[in-house]
Amino acid sequence: MVGKVFSKVASNYDLMNDLMSAGLHRLWKDRLVSKLSPFPGMKHLDVAGGTGDVAFRILESISSIRRRALQDPVNDGLQEETQIYVCDINPNMLNVGKKHAIERGLGEDKSLTWVEGDAEALSFGDNSMDGYTIAFGIRNVTHIEKVLAEAYRVLKRGGRFLCLELSHVEIPVFKELYDFYSFSVIPPLGELVAGDRESYQYLVESIRQFPPQEKFASMIADAGFQKVEYENLVGGVVAIHSGLKI
Repeated sequence: MVGKVFSKVASNYDLMNDLMSAGLHRLWKDRLVSKLSPFPGMKHLDVAGGTGDVAFRILESISSIRRRALQDPVNDGLQEETQIYVCDINPNMLNVGKKHAIERGLGEDKSLTWVEGDAEALSFGDNSMDGYTIAFGIRNVTHIEKVLAEAYRVLKRGGRFLCLELSHVEIPVFKELYDFYSFSVIPPLGELVAGDRESYQYLVESIRQFPPQEKFASMIADAGFQKVEYENLVGGVVAIHSGLKI
């Protein structure tokens, strides 16, 4: 069912994200990448990242570091070693990302690899990644515990797990406004712009089914991660959870 939803919304995904969040999703992803602290030569896995939004930001951050290094000979060759894997279960979403990569001049960038794969059963080796991100994806999986276990497995010791997800608003008045917007505005907006009310009805319902911030943090800790914390953005409309594999 989720596969069908994302196949239907893929072509309008970016436009609808901009409309639904008034463009704020771009700032939220910027914040996610800033907390990751990318570095040249890193091996990174971005899961449910089909459109490439997070991966492009990571590459830009690394390129910025290299530019500041002013071609320091010590850092020579690190760009070739950097590897960002974008993993998504939906080929339609990956195709959107590949198209964006070409538009950004990254179509032939060897640092960027597109992989069709399942977050619950990753094809990557144990202890192979320096970082793992998943943005607006984990609430759509069948078994959150399996996804967290796989994230822990593929990360090296010292590797960071970061999750950006729509979450739970607790401030009473704001919560009422948010609920009204979610159920009375987003589905009609999806119908108007994308001709698809049902997929966006699923979107808002899936947010309410996702565990609250504290519960999700405990699930991350149960998967083996240390130093687990979260940051609420816009009063809890979204939250960034993080953990470290030690």
